[in-house]
Amino acid sequence: MLNRPIISKRNRALGAVVAILVLIISTTATDSAASQLLDRIVAVVNEDIILLSELNKEMTVYSQRIRQQGFDSEKERRTLFEVRKEMLNRLVDEKLTDQEIRRHHIKIENKEIDNTIERIKEANAFTDEELRGYLAQEQIPMDQYREKIRKQIMRTRLVNTQIKSKIVITDAEIQTYYDNHPEMYGGKRHYHLKNILIRVPEYATDDKKKAAWEQIEALRSRIVDGEDFSDLAEIYSQGPTAGEGGDIGEFEESTLSPQILSALDGLVQGQTTSVLETDYGMQIFYVEAINRSEGIPLESVREELHEKMFAKVVDDKFISWLEDLRDRSHVKIIN
Repeated sequence: MLNRPIISKRNRALGAVVAILVLIISTTATDSAASQLLDRIVAVVNEDIILLSELNKEMTVYSQRIRQQGFDSEKERRTLFEVRKEMLNRLVDEKLTDQEIRRHHIKIENKEIDNTIERIKEANAFTDEELRGYLAQEQIPMDQYREKIRKQIMRTRLVNTQIKSKIVITDAEIQTYYDNHPEMYGGKRHYHLKNILIRVPEYATDDKKKAAWEQIEALRSRIVDGEDFSDLAEIYSQGPTAGEGGDIGEFEESTLSPQILSALDGLVQGQTTSVLETDYGMQIFYVEAINRSEGIPLESVREELHEKMFAKVVDDKFISWLEDLRDRSHVKIIN
């Protein structure tokens, strides 16, 4: 999408501009003499351009971090290339949104910038002096920081105008989200279980293990055919709760071992697991009941769900809006 030619009549004049490199002479003090830095256009975004110097400036911190990772030269080169490509795409997106800001005549007052900075300081427990010290450490002048804040506010306002104001999250959608996430809001699942255990000595031979497995598998078949689990547990189980019909109590799902959870998966009340070979011996488990502890009432999380769903829709809509904006714009990457 970024590499399609510029064809708009109003931008034909840019064809000549694209063909010309923008030369910026930068004199830098050295021990020997001054040097010249060649700058050039790396992208055209409608009537705006992005210079190599802009891209390099944004890449500075990322480049330093990548070079500190200790990658081999080839991986470092590929990583720098990918990050550079992503950064250029981000700069293109910013140019497009800034153009929309101008088109919609969005402006903000200095007071709004001041208020935003105060909120940032409060959120990070910064004093004014600490914030300025942090910016100095990062080599960011205060006027440059304020300009970044100004652009962020205007872009947020653009999103509010073009996207957020058109989004509606209905009560029915909130209810559906709530119902579809019982693991988060519906309470914890509890299994009331019974078991039959046929013990197998620690150093039992394969023949003895096979005999124990066949014995408990025969009991399982009788249960499936309709015999009472508790009655068979009292007679045959070698577990500590045999006298109570094998009733071992209720367990929260998260406290059960992965082996038992896997065996219980898909079972409903009144069903029996397949035979499990465990550290204690051969076992089968009977689902006496499946209960769920009291969950979080919908009304207590309605606002939270609305915010979460709204943010997700905003993200999706913004991506779609930006893609549509690119399709309607004239963007050319110049290698």
